Amino acid sequence: MRDKYTSGVTEIRADGSRRELQRAFVPEVPVALEYNGLSYAVMMASPADLEDFARGFALTEGLARTPSDMTDIAVAEVEHGWIVRAQLTGLGIEKLTERVRTRVAESSCGLCGIENLEAVSAPLPRVAGHETLAPGAIFAALGKLRDHQPLTKQTGAAHAAAFCTADGTILHAREDVGRHNAMDKLVGALAAAGQDVGDGFILSSARCSYEIVEKTVRAGATRLVTISLPTSMAVERAKAAGLGLWCLARDDSVLLVNDPKPAA
Repeated sequence: MRDKYTSGVTEIRADGSRRELQRAFVPEVPVALEYNGLSYAVMMASPADLEDFARGFALTEGLARTPSDMTDIAVAEVEHGWIVRAQLTGLGIEKLTERVRTRVAESSCGLCGIENLEAVSAPLPRVAGHETLAPGAIFAALGKLRDHQPLTKQTGAAHAAAFCTADGTILHAREDVGRHNAMDKLVGALAAAGQDVGDGFILSSARCSYEIVEKTVRAGATRLVTISLPTSMAVERAKAAGLGLWCLARDDSVLLVNDPKPAA
């Protein structure tokens, strides 16, 4: 990690003793996403895997339907942050130009570009049929997740999202200061790899909010496991889309929230 993300701090203990040490902090910088030369959003993110971020963001925001809708991704560090530029084709161009015209306030969540309450409740596509997920697969993935979290090992403050096979083997993982960004980076990495996500599951270190469910479904995944509890709307949306949902995952237990094909 670069020195700019490390700072001297004073550790104060309960007995009143103090010591000086160097502490690494999770990187958080402005990242501007530009498509077809138009500024779409400025996100606060960690400056790693930014090509995956731009690709996954376009897919989960509906700017692109397939990875081939986006080309010529270029990443550049500038004075005040980072810029990621890409070219879009297809139906996303119409949404892009409308977004720029209305200039809706920026956000790093799944509500980017939504202008009214009705749009929040727009139906999600139904996920593909899938088998139930064996609890052992969840515990296996949890046991290996930290091996795929170098930023968390350095800082203790990053979110992770991983794609796992049905037996719990982690194939892809991404980290970021934001839980939504980590998901977008993972979606972008899966798209770039041409990974079939229907038979595996996504594991997120974050709270299971509305946006995490939305991004999981739009990525084509069928099952989601999160380390924290879901919100009421996340549960509602997961059930409506037929998404398998397991939450509050721990080393020895997990909460089954929704399983469209429960075990016999």
